[in-house]
Amino acid sequence: MSYGQPPSVADPVSSSPRPKDPVDAVPPFGRLAVLGVQHVLAFYAGAVVVPLVIASGLNLDAATTVHLINADLLTCGIATIIQSAGLGPKIGVRLPLIQGVTFTAVSPLIAIGLAASGGAGGTQGLTAMYGSIIAAGLATFLVAPWFARLLRFFPPVVTGTLLTVMGTTLMSVSAGDIVAWGTQASAAGADPAGPTLRGLGYAMLTIALIVLVQRVFKGFMSTISVLIGLVVATGLAWVLGDTDFSGVGEAAVVGITTPFYFGIPTFTVTGIVSMLIVMAVTAVETTGDVFATGEVVGKRITPTHVANALRADGLSTMLGGVLNSFPYTCFAQNVGLVRLTRVRSRWVVTCAGVIMIVLGLLPKAAAVVAAIPSPVIGGASLAMFASVAVVGIQTLGKVDMHDNRNAVIVSTSMGLALLVTFKPDIASMMPSWLAILFGSGVTIGALTAVILNLLFFHLDRQDGADVALVHGRAVGLDEVNEMEREQFVEVFSRLYADATWPAERAWEHRPFASTAALRQAFEDEVLSAQPQEQEALIRGYADITELLLGEDGNTQAELDTASLALGSFNDAEEAELRGLSQAYQEKFSRPLVMCVERLTDRHQLLARGWARVESSPAREARCAVGEVIDIADERFDAMVADANPIRSAWSRKFEQLD
Repeated sequence: MSYGQPPSVADPVSSSPRPKDPVDAVPPFGRLAVLGVQHVLAFYAGAVVVPLVIASGLNLDAATTVHLINADLLTCGIATIIQSAGLGPKIGVRLPLIQGVTFTAVSPLIAIGLAASGGAGGTQGLTAMYGSIIAAGLATFLVAPWFARLLRFFPPVVTGTLLTVMGTTLMSVSAGDIVAWGTQASAAGADPAGPTLRGLGYAMLTIALIVLVQRVFKGFMSTISVLIGLVVATGLAWVLGDTDFSGVGEAAVVGITTPFYFGIPTFTVTGIVSMLIVMAVTAVETTGDVFATGEVVGKRITPTHVANALRADGLSTMLGGVLNSFPYTCFAQNVGLVRLTRVRSRWVVTCAGVIMIVLGLLPKAAAVVAAIPSPVIGGASLAMFASVAVVGIQTLGKVDMHDNRNAVIVSTSMGLALLVTFKPDIASMMPSWLAILFGSGVTIGALTAVILNLLFFHLDRQDGADVALVHGRAVGLDEVNEMEREQFVEVFSRLYADATWPAERAWEHRPFASTAALRQAFEDEVLSAQPQEQEALIRGYADITELLLGEDGNTQAELDTASLALGSFNDAEEAELRGLSQAYQEKFSRPLVMCVERLTDRHQLLARGWARVESSPAREARCAVGEVIDIADERFDAMVADANPIRSAWSRKFEQLD
């Protein structure tokens, strides 16, 4: 019997070779194009609102406003391709992330433009604005690796809070789109009651269609539920006379933006400092979006991912300054769309980038998209922002809320974020430099979570002071050295699936000079044990299939798998995993034990598992013992993290960057 081959045509587990990572898979062209259009429609309203608001704030004429919108769409497409497809080995995160202009920059950019023009506005202030954008983009590109080192300060309590804040606070944008018709009708002198009620109806129809398609259809149809909702609701609005496509005929056929269209950039210290603050805030938001996407597509996020994403942000922002656009960041609504449709291919987003470039070069095509009624867009974005919030809630599910510190971080961050969301005028009461922080709920919520995590878990802590929690109380190394054998075994037997002999033998090595020496004592005892003892120890662990697909609610199993964004196994992957475990057990007569904590995604797990099936019995025995030690090592880190977070696994994992 052959054990070493993954499922193939001859294998009963699957009728086809194991597919590539869904993130890297390229759908057929027709499906790729349709899914790309769906991303563009989800993104469009949020993309064009920034140039519209800036143009209004600077009193720009209609022709200049149209030019800014076209430049924005063109650069958004280029930025999205850089982020999703990658540019060289170190630029672009290579995940399904759409790039769009950040709302955080709106107020500072208007202030820079007005200051440079003496308060008059117009195109005179644009050169100073673009100079600040280019300088801030360059700075972001250069500091990206150093910012990525700060990932140790983004544990699940911070990332979960950030994602929940993003989803909940951005729903106000959706609400604004839904009720926009009432404001527009009132401004035009019409009765706002009818349009507002009808606008709410269009939004509800869009949401209902998305839910209905998700419920009734499977496969490809369910993945385009948002597109179906947008098209059907827009079609109904056209039939009822609530939208028209006359703008398509009025738009120019081709519109091309040229570098430095408004003149050579100028640089001011105040403007550059303002934009540096904006980019620092944007870096936090991008980090949250990268984590959210990692959760959705099933990839563990490393500092390399974050550094590459921020380099792409920096490069795209510099490009925006050159091509008459604005600073760039990842768009949360498209993260929600990835989760809603379960289409994880980054090439779908790359296709969306190509479509955006076309829209930027062909104003008529952009005019078609612009005809979608704002309540329809609001209904679709509401569903997508809610999906982002769900990802945040799932992440917070990994956090120990019995620890009051975590509860305070979440509640305070959410409270301040919602305060600013419900009362946006708060920013107007602040000094200009502080107004940036209070400009959006996402900004103040994210910064609050990061700062409180530092305050509660990192400041005024002695590195390595505590080793474990005993009955809820942190104990240091000195107390561990004074423990009786029974208490020592009770505290540390959890490291090895409740097997007591590793702890009993490690106790003999007291006193321990450091936590590293304590860790080493356990490893030495396991490595020097008799083969039959090692075999019995391995058999005490759950098989990888039971660990990942079981539903017994085992707390330790949840902790062992929590840091790997496993996502949902599809039918083929689940069948392959079961076949892998069966093949391994048939050959070695023991459970397949793997340290999931040290795997990046499901595909690496399966590939490594099949490679182990191919190994000789002697070699695999050593490998299995090593996996047991790795699991204990991760549990030891978690134990130290609970007692003294500055020594947590975050620090050890993120010391090195690729």
